[in-house]
Amino acid sequence: MTASFSTRSNGNGVTITDEEYAKFCEFFYRKTGIQYQDNKKYYVDRRIVERISKTNSESFRDYFTMVRFQVSGEELQLLVNSMTVNETYFFREDYQFDALVTGILPAVVQGKRRGDPIRIWSVPCSSGEEPYSIAINILERWEQADHWDIEIHASDIDTKILAAARAGCFSERSVGRVPPQLLSKYFKSKTAGEYQICDALRDSIDFSLVNVVEPAQTKMFRNIDIIFCRNLLIYFDDVGRREAVEMFYDCLAPGGYICLGHSESMSRMSSIFQPRKFKDTIVYQKPVSEE
Repeated sequence: MTASFSTRSNGNGVTITDEEYAKFCEFFYRKTGIQYQDNKKYYVDRRIVERISKTNSESFRDYFTMVRFQVSGEELQLLVNSMTVNETYFFREDYQFDALVTGILPAVVQGKRRGDPIRIWSVPCSSGEEPYSIAINILERWEQADHWDIEIHASDIDTKILAAARAGCFSERSVGRVPPQLLSKYFKSKTAGEYQICDALRDSIDFSLVNVVEPAQTKMFRNIDIIFCRNLLIYFDDVGRREAVEMFYDCLAPGGYICLGHSESMSRMSSIFQPRKFKDTIVYQKPVSEE
């Protein structure tokens, strides 16, 4: 007997069986690298049913067929937007920003010539707090900031959250850790409890749609000096993590660095990077020479 579990109704009494759930999770994993376990059934189930309702599909089977074969891929993107988690705030895990300005950037420029750009990539960037935090920390705390051409690239798989990042509007909670003097310098109050980052910073960051499991979308990132990839790989399985790590390795310039989330350890995923300690954090460096 095939087990099943109930879903929230979309008005048509739709239910999703365990077999259908497994098929969906396998499909979503292939498309995004994100893996959902059985303990995420309710979360996944609820969002699928919401999309079934909004597309007026009659069943999970009808909806799943549309997602897989729709030529435009529009519904798959909307589903991805619905399924991804975007929990972040300014200066999150700020010890890595300390390491950035006191150790990583000085190390990077040792191998640079004047006129060479410094390329930084924030992935996934969510609603923009991380890349904007990177920019503010560099401007405020790195004494050589004015002497280098610094490119900050930011990407995410969620088109809706990218639009929010480009708009640069944030809640009071999101900016809660921003010191008052920096809040007044880099933000303007729009409405009660809402702040918009200044146009100069909004215009300085290149936001783009990137799915890290799609080589055609990541190949544009090459000779990156520093990658911030925090709390993404926890959603991947072991195979997906190794493949993502190898992709980031290819994207980095020789001697480049990657910063992971506090619960992520490169040593559990791959040995191709060398651990480096800067102040209170461990980051990972691509060898300068690949001998």
